[in-house]
Amino acid sequence: MKKITFIGAGSFGFTRTLVRDILSFPALKDSHICLMDINQERLDYIERACNKLVKAGNYPAKVTATTDRAKALEGADGVLITILAGGPHVFRNDIEIPKKYGIDTNVGDTRGPSGIFRFLRTAPVILDICRDIEKYCPEAIVLNYTNPMAMLCRAMQEQTSLTLSGLCHSVQGTAEMLAFFIGANPADVTYLCAGINHQAFYLDFKVNGVDAYPQIRESMNRPEILNMEQVRNEMFKHLDYYTTESSGHHSEYNAWFRKRLDLIEKFCTHGTGWNPGAYAFILNEYLEREDTWRDEILEWLDDDDVDIERGHEYAAYIFNAVFGDKTPFEFNGNVRNFGLIDNLPYGCCVEVPVLAAPAGLRPIHVGALPPQLALLTSISAQIEELAVQAYFERDKRKVFHAVLFDPLTSAVASMQEIHDMVEEMFAANKDYLSDYK
Repeated sequence: MKKITFIGAGSFGFTRTLVRDILSFPALKDSHICLMDINQERLDYIERACNKLVKAGNYPAKVTATTDRAKALEGADGVLITILAGGPHVFRNDIEIPKKYGIDTNVGDTRGPSGIFRFLRTAPVILDICRDIEKYCPEAIVLNYTNPMAMLCRAMQEQTSLTLSGLCHSVQGTAEMLAFFIGANPADVTYLCAGINHQAFYLDFKVNGVDAYPQIRESMNRPEILNMEQVRNEMFKHLDYYTTESSGHHSEYNAWFRKRLDLIEKFCTHGTGWNPGAYAFILNEYLEREDTWRDEILEWLDDDDVDIERGHEYAAYIFNAVFGDKTPFEFNGNVRNFGLIDNLPYGCCVEVPVLAAPAGLRPIHVGALPPQLALLTSISAQIEELAVQAYFERDKRKVFHAVLFDPLTSAVASMQEIHDMVEEMFAANKDYLSDYK
């Protein structure tokens, strides 16, 4: 019986999905699913949900739940990290303070001032988790789903010796979307995708071995396709390669789409999937769900219809490849750039193909990105490197410099305004970041 531990298991929908996928593999159907969270109420609910999945699939699996992290990790073969450090009352400052300075962030969980401060709050927690993993299950395969992905993985992979990768579902999700654009069967699609998290690009995209980029370009002539992902489609038009993450995210990762109201109206209002007020909507939804989330969970628990069909998240396939039936599996993962992408900073966190097999996780050398893509992603990678260094040194000045060069921030705010904004964000995070000098 293999033991798979969830740290931050209280994410009801996501944990439930991952457990469903894990148990769907015959070699993992008798796994010990160990759920750990600091919120006992949420933990009780997800334990009930996982037992419901076990019963629905008639699996010989075992489900346990605990608030004791050491107990949860002891002897684990695989560990999934899905934590959130602070709730909406904390991370709303990441969005609302920059907004005062003209920086119209859309989602704010990956990079820019919002992503950097989320990283600074989350890094101590996630590194403590990693130290416990080193102590109680050092040989485990560790998969991180927590954002900001690149900065957290970069910190974890420098500070620990764990076999670890970060996972994001945007790579396989966008591949399916592009297949839809051209009416192709996703099963016939192959691709090479590389870059950094949320800024990776399909360096090639083929259907039955034939380059599909001409068809994708042709599909942009249809308004319903063009308007579905306005930011990403505009980037594809000018950069020649399609990117993985949604238009809503990408609109805040560069200086082209959110620095003027007319650009926000043109590109970010009708076809990003996240309108300009998306964050406010999400925040209000988070706050409202503090009163309603129990009802939604109970509704699912009371429903006799249980979906146990396997989905497309990478985690279960990776575990199956390493310690399940040992069928090799290639996925896009977040790892340090030790000779993987030639024209991005050495040692930064990159997102590249990784082979999962019984020997572990083996990143694959990609080579050089096209120069225009290297320029775009190198800026973000260097900022992330500086932010990680600022965390290790608790250096407030380096945090400021990391925010200073963020493309959207520097496009709309002066240097002094950015300095003042960073100081205000430190003050708002004083309970988390009091040791920065």
